[in-house]
Parts: sequence; structure tokens; C-alpha cells
Amino acid sequence: MKIGIVCYPTYGGSGVVATELGKGLADRGHQVHFITYRQPARLDSFHENIFYHEVRFANYPLFDYPPYETALASKLVDVVKYHKLEILHVHYAIPHASVAYMAKKILLNDGIYIPTVTTLHGTDITLVGKDPAYAPAVTFAINKSDGVTAVSESLRQDTLRFFEITNNIKVIPNFIDFERFGKKNKDHFKKAIAPNNEKIIAHISNFRKVKRVSDVVRIFAKMRESIPAKLLLIGDGPERQNLEMLCRELQLCDDILFLGKQDAIEELLAISDLFLMPSESESFGLSALEAMTCEVPVISSDAGGLPEVNIHGKTGYLSPIGDIEDMAKNGLYILKDEETHQTFRANALAQAKSFELSNILPIYESYYQEILDTCVHKKEAACTED
Repeated sequence: MKIGIVCYPTYGGSGVVATELGKGLADRGHQVHFITYRQPARLDSFHENIFYHEVRFANYPLFDYPPYETALASKLVDVVKYHKLEILHVHYAIPHASVAYMAKKILLNDGIYIPTVTTLHGTDITLVGKDPAYAPAVTFAINKSDGVTAVSESLRQDTLRFFEITNNIKVIPNFIDFERFGKKNKDHFKKAIAPNNEKIIAHISNFRKVKRVSDVVRIFAKMRESIPAKLLLIGDGPERQNLEMLCRELQLCDDILFLGKQDAIEELLAISDLFLMPSESESFGLSALEAMTCEVPVISSDAGGLPEVNIHGKTGYLSPIGDIEDMAKNGLYILKDEETHQTFRANALAQAKSFELSNILPIYESYYQEILDTCVHKKEAACTED
């Protein structure tokens, strides 16, 4: 197949999933075209089946903000037409689903019907999408997509609850590439961070309020009262300054390392003993899955799709949002006994294997083919569709 992928090219979950999906599809012989305003962060090597098309938009004095949507729609029309794409897969509903619909309507003028699949990732539904300023457009674009997927059952239910959706939504979970992630021997690295054999606790996010990173610090502070430990804060974002001030207030600066954005997060997870994810909202929990692939048990909230990834009492523990005491208690239970810790490690890896990329790719391929087969009649009536 010739597949077009539209995503945000950042470190966020939707961009990571879209890029890794495209790379996996390319490995299976499909021709994949990424259409974004910047090369995706994970698109870091040459592949004969991968093509990148940059969306350029001029910032004229007339506009307070560059007209990204119009430029993207025009670029989609160009790439579909001249590279003969068979299907468009857009990640994150806002504004990509609406833009895909616009491009589809433009292409109808040339008798071209391009099927579109929209993947819902989380905040495009649970946070931004349900804002009254966006909700009507999001609802319309989802219903006009030829196919719609959500990364968890929780997100599917949220979408149906927040919007008047008439389209079917198929759950296809996020996935993990075991060729990249996995526990590797990094003892020399671990000793540099924890020279006295302290436990290493990790957190990865974009440091937004919804991630409740201040809870991570407070959970660590309570655990630090009982065991020697180091906390790795991986990522960056608007809450970083507040977190640094909190670390000073709690006098934990020597034990908390702010590592900023990292590309090789698998190396940091490989030396970690526990992963904290106390998010207020989490449609899936990709970072938790990445940790589990590296045999790291997870202490998380019970928000959104996290219970579909982190199995309570087996791969880690779930607690109510904001219950710092319970999360600290559960973390200590796992770390204080080595045999218990190893059991949780093994369970985390076993659960992660069910999300292996090789298991998920055939589901997407089958879904693409289903959409293409369903759209045959739409294609035949392309020039007369409203």
C-alpha cells in the first residue's frame, strides 16, 4: 500500500506512535509518506520505503498565526495526487481530521477519492476536543472519517460520551518495538547515577499539569524516608520551574536529577527499578508500557486507559488520582523485597509482550484493507458526493 501519515512531529505520544507505526509498515514493504511541518523526532534514519514531505507556510503580516491547516490541506492534495497514495492516516483529531476532510473534498474535483483514517490519542478528545470552541468541528470530522481508531477502550468510551458520534470506533492499542526497548546491561551507567546502590525511580512526561509531576516528587519524598533512592525526571515542559522549587523546598536536590528531553530513554529505563505515572488523564500510558518492556514495574493512577496497560497487583499498582500516600506505600512494597521486585519485573515484561509491534501491525494492515474495500463504492461515486 501507499500510505500517507499526518502527525505532530514532536516527542508527544501521538507523534511517537505515528512515526513508529510508519516505520513498522515500511519494514513490511509498504510505501509510507510522512506529511508534517517538521521531521518527526523518531524518524531518525534512512529507509527506502519512507518519504518525508515538509509542510511550509508563510507568516504574512495579515495573520496573527500562520495558516497551518490550509497549508497542510494543500500539501496533502499535492502528495496524494502526485505520489498516488491509497489511504491517509491522520493522528490526533485536532486539526488533522478536519484538514483531511478538506483535502478529500478538494481531490474530488479531480475524481480522486482518498479514504481517511483518524486515530484518536487522548487530549484531542478528553481535553482540547470537548472545548465548545472545537467540539462541533471535531464531531463532524470524526463522523466524516472513513475509519476511526482509538488507542484504548477507555478513550473510545470517552469519545462516545463527549461527542455525538455516528461512526464506528475500533480500538487498536499503542504498541512497543522490542528491537529498541528491552532491559540491557547498563550497570556502569547505573553505578554513575546510584554509586551506593540506591534504587532508581523514573518518570517521563512533557511536564504539563495533567501529568501531576509534583505528585511524582512528593511520592519520591515519602519513599526516600524509608529507602535510599534517586529520582530521574526525564522530559521538560511548563511545570519544570515549579518542580525545581519543590525539590529545593523538600531538600531533595541531591537525589533528584532533571535530565531534560532524551532520545535514548530505553537506556535510562534499563537502569530503573520503578516507574511513576500519577497522571490526572492518560488515554493509554505509552511511557508506562515502555518502562514495562524494560522490566520496570509501574506505580500509576487509575486514570483513563492505564488499567488496560498496568495490571493492579501484577505489573505494578493503581491508585486513585492524587493518592500520594497509597502510591508511595505500593512503591515501597515492590522495592523493599528483592524477590517481590523480581516477580513484578517479570510480570511487567510478560504484559508488555502483548503490545509488541509485530502483533499490532497486522491489525492496522487488516483495518486499512477493510477501509479500502468499503470505500470502493464511495470512490465510484466520488464526483457526485456532497
